[in-house]
Order: sequence, then C-alpha cells, then structure tokens
Amino acid sequence: MTLSTTDLIESSGLGLETAKRITGEALSGADDGELFVEYRQTEGLVFDNGRLKGANYDTAQGFGLRAVAGEAAGYAHAGDISEGALQRAAEAVSAVKKGYSGSYAAPPARTNLSLYSDANPLGGPSFEDKVKLLQEIDAYARAKDPRVRQVSASLAGSWQVVEILRADGHLVRDVRPMVRLSISVVAGSGDRQESGSFGCGGREGFERFITTENWQGGVDEALRQALVNLEAVPAPAGTFDVVLGPGWPGILLHEAVGHGLEGDFNRKKTSAFAGLMGERVAAPGVTIVDDGTIPDRRGSLTVDDEGTPASKTVLIEDGILKGYMQDRQNARLMGMEPTGNGRRQSYAHIPMPRMTNTVMMAGDKEPEEIIRSVKDGIYAVSFGGGQVDITSGKFVFSCTEAYRVENGKVGAPLKGAMLIGNGPDALTRVSMIGNDMQLDPGMGTCGKQGQGVPVGVGQPSMRINAMTIGGTAV
Repeated sequence: MTLSTTDLIESSGLGLETAKRITGEALSGADDGELFVEYRQTEGLVFDNGRLKGANYDTAQGFGLRAVAGEAAGYAHAGDISEGALQRAAEAVSAVKKGYSGSYAAPPARTNLSLYSDANPLGGPSFEDKVKLLQEIDAYARAKDPRVRQVSASLAGSWQVVEILRADGHLVRDVRPMVRLSISVVAGSGDRQESGSFGCGGREGFERFITTENWQGGVDEALRQALVNLEAVPAPAGTFDVVLGPGWPGILLHEAVGHGLEGDFNRKKTSAFAGLMGERVAAPGVTIVDDGTIPDRRGSLTVDDEGTPASKTVLIEDGILKGYMQDRQNARLMGMEPTGNGRRQSYAHIPMPRMTNTVMMAGDKEPEEIIRSVKDGIYAVSFGGGQVDITSGKFVFSCTEAYRVENGKVGAPLKGAMLIGNGPDALTRVSMIGNDMQLDPGMGTCGKQGQGVPVGVGQPSMRINAMTIGGTAV
C-alpha cells in the first residue's frame, strides 16, 4: 500500500467509494457503528546489562467494522484491507441487527484542532544514533556511582494513522506520533540491591527527550531513587496519615477513582459511583478532570477512536460528582453526550470508555505546609503496580519511593510500603491539597479488558487522613 497521511482507505486495495457502500449497507438499521482503518509503524530498542538486548521494527495495518444495536455490538476485523475482507466482515456484524431496527445516530462534531504534529518520529535519529545514545546512558550511569550494578534503557516510538468512516459517509482522519524513553538502574551494597526508574515521552518526536540534559537528568533521577531505596528501612503497618507527592502519584487516582467514573461501569451499575451523579463523593476542594486536549501529552487525542473530538470532562467538582467518561454507545444508552473517551488498542479491538489524561486540580496549600501538618504518617513519592476492584473501589498499591513522616519532618525512606483502601472513601479523607499540581512525565499505559492504551495522570501534593498501610516491619 502506498501511504500518505490523508488517504489511508483510498490508497488501499479497498478504495473509499467501495468502503462507503459496504459500510453503509452493513450498518443500515443499526443505531451506530463505524469502519476503523489503521496503519501503524512501531520501533523499539532495549539496552540491558551493557549490550543491545533487543531491537524490533514492525508495520501493521487492518480494519475493524462495528455495528451497534441497543446494548449489543457486532465486531469483525481483519489485517487485509480489501473489498472481499470488508464484505465478509459486513456479513458477520450484520447478525447483531437481526430482528432489530434502529435509527442511525448523528455523526460526531468536527474539529479544526490538532493537538500534535503528524510527523513520523521514526524518521528521526538513525538506528545507529539510537544505539549510541543507549550506550551513553549505560556508561554515564555506571560512572556516576560504584554501587551501580545494572542499567537498562529503552527507546520506543510509533506512528499511527487512522481513518474512521461512518455509514453516512462522515470521514475523520488522525495521525498520531508517540515516543518514550525509559531508564532503570539497580544499585547494590553487599548482598542488598534496589532499583530506581525514570520514564518520559509524549505525542511528539524524540528530539526533546534525547537531549543530553534530559537523559542525564533521567539517569540521575533513577540512580537517586535506587540509592534512596538502598537505605530504606522496613515500612510500618497500621493506620497513618498519608501525603502523596505531585505528578506520577496521580496513578493512584487513575486506578482507584478513574475507572469507576467510566461510562460502561456506571451504566451497568457495577461501579462504586453508580447512581451518585450530583452527590458529594469527595471532600470539598477535590476537583478531578479527564482532559484529552492537552497538546503533545501521552494520553491526548485530537479525536478518539470513534471520531469524537477530545474534550476536558469535569468528573468531580469541589467534591460533587459531575460527569462520566463516555464513548458513543454508553452515552446514548445513558442519555448523555459522548466525551471523546471512546478508545481501542488497535483495529482488532472494539472501542470502550477509557481515560485520557486524568488530573486532580491544584489547591492552595504549600507542599511544605502539608508535610508539617503530619504528626505520624507516610510521604509517598512514587508508585509501582497495584490492584483495584471497580465494583467495591478497593485498591492496593505498592510504593516505589516513600518516607516516614514524624512531627512534621520527612524521615527515613521506607521499603515495602503498601497503600490499602477504598477509592471513594479515600476521596472523602482528603484534608489538604497543594498548589503544586504536576503532570506525569509521559510514561503511563492503562489496561482494561485486555486492551492497553497510553494515558497521562497528574495531581498536586495532598494529604489523605487515616489510610491503611501494609508494611514489612516486625
């Protein structure tokens, strides 16, 4: 296929007019649906333990055809963008309409905004230059401190072109770049070793992330975290006031609260927030938005994977539940408007409501004032993995960097601290919100029902009273 950024369907073996005809016939009588066509290039390099451990380059293309009838959806996909493949997909999805007669929904509004460049980041630095950069990262980290035992660094990039065609002929295109730099350092002393990490990226080229200043700063941060953890003492267990740092700790809100505010869970009443619209669900001062319109951010989208322009959706305002993140199907069934949150991992996946950049807005407290207010607590700066139950809101999160706080002062670093709680309950325990809101550096990926999509998070420093901490101290 000869590809340009403006004629993905037309330049395939399918052709635009044929695609319009078959899509229109397949979706006749459906409530909604679309033909989603994708072309993607991806590249990844991993440098580990002093050598290039992996390098890959891949191109993929295909389409997904969806027909929506009430609460049901028929979906078929193929890697072959041809008339025959689309015709077979049309026959498959038409089964969902058997005995059903709907009224095809109006198309999404159009937008003239473009939140990122359409330039292909894979056309930037050469393969040799990327390998050299990873070697320099490895050498710099090892020269910084004799306690460094292992260094891992990776560069990843992708360039995705999508076209979304509706039965009424409405056609939307989007060209999406993505890059990421990741650095991990393991430091050791005697028999003990600990790790630290740094990651950054966004919907742009590699240029800003591979400057000497940026990657050396990333190595310094990963090494600092590893050395802090090398001195960490076992975390206590019990109930403590917790201060969350700004930026990446917003991943806790993303998991513990964000998923519960996605439309499908609330329509099916499987979310802890179901039926609470307009009610107080958080402490005064807590305002959380999902904003897919921040330029160049990892979670941003000019249009979502149904063709709806991204938006800034207020989820919770001053503690009151104001909205949900919606795709088109769940929005229609709930009598609401789509919010530009219909997302899919690729053409082989059906869209569903997903977060973009989920952010808690700043308050008016100085971060130092929040720390000083804590008599006996934990200061959590960074998080690793966690588990969340959407129905109950219960969560467990591991801290990758945390400290003891006693009498308003940050003390010893802690190892093995686990935050245990309930998302909706935790929101009501927020007692102080900092004025230092930060976005994460661009490294988040969210999983839901087997699909992974890039996301962003952000928050200011904040204090949450009386949280359960699982620790390892005896």
